[in-house]
Amino acid sequence: MTAKTALVTGANSGMGLATSAELVKRGYRVLMACRSRERGEEALRKVEETGGPGSAELVLCDLADLSSIRHFAEDVHGRISALDVLINNAGVVSLKRQETRDGFELALGVNHLGHFLATNLLLDLIANSEKGRIVVVASGAYKAGRIHFDDPHMRKSYNVVKSYGQSKLANILFARELALRVYDSGIAVNALHPGAVLTQLGVNRGTGFGQGVYRALGRLPSFQTPEEGASTAVYLADSPEVEGVSREYFYRSRPKRLDRKAEDDDTAAKLWEWSEKEVGLS
Repeated sequence: MTAKTALVTGANSGMGLATSAELVKRGYRVLMACRSRERGEEALRKVEETGGPGSAELVLCDLADLSSIRHFAEDVHGRISALDVLINNAGVVSLKRQETRDGFELALGVNHLGHFLATNLLLDLIANSEKGRIVVVASGAYKAGRIHFDDPHMRKSYNVVKSYGQSKLANILFARELALRVYDSGIAVNALHPGAVLTQLGVNRGTGFGQGVYRALGRLPSFQTPEEGASTAVYLADSPEVEGVSREYFYRSRPKRLDRKAEDDDTAAKLWEWSEKEVGLS
């Protein structure tokens, strides 16, 4: 049998790295999408050291740069003709307002708009799979968010909870709207909450700011390891139990009810149309 192919964004650390390693153990050919070549090559070595019948390779993508995403999609098309699983895992959070290369607020730009463009550019490859799956790593933080259509990039007012909550709500609304749009293609789209996972999310790579908090949290028993946090993403990517299941939100490998605002189809459709214009797809 030909090995299935999966692509994982944010694969250089945390849950993305753990997800990549587990899928290789299950025989997948895994494309590890990373922003940094250096960190990506280090992550690739770690995955290869864990062993498994599958394989892994590095593909570069900066989700904070639309031109990089387009080059990434071209690269992927040059490597494969079908993509069985796309796992939108990468995520950022910032205490201070930052912008992407294209002027988007960082969390919304990376967590939602970057993945929105990348997913749309790879949809033809996923449609070429017999039973393609798209897995969107969201967060229970969506409960603290709303889509600020009047000021989506938070140029007037910013705080980290508002920023991250909006981006995670956008993830879920995107997954639900996408599931409707690709239904006839047989592609399953689901979102998930990984739980409280100890990763480097929120630690400034340049200054190391946040390391003290990160180490302190690691001593708390309520936090999961990246491997534990990745388990639901792996389940949605590979389990036969969820074959044909779509437009759901999972937590600990089980469907979970959403707050009403995350099931608002009108908001989801409006967000899709806005996102198309922002990334130049409309």
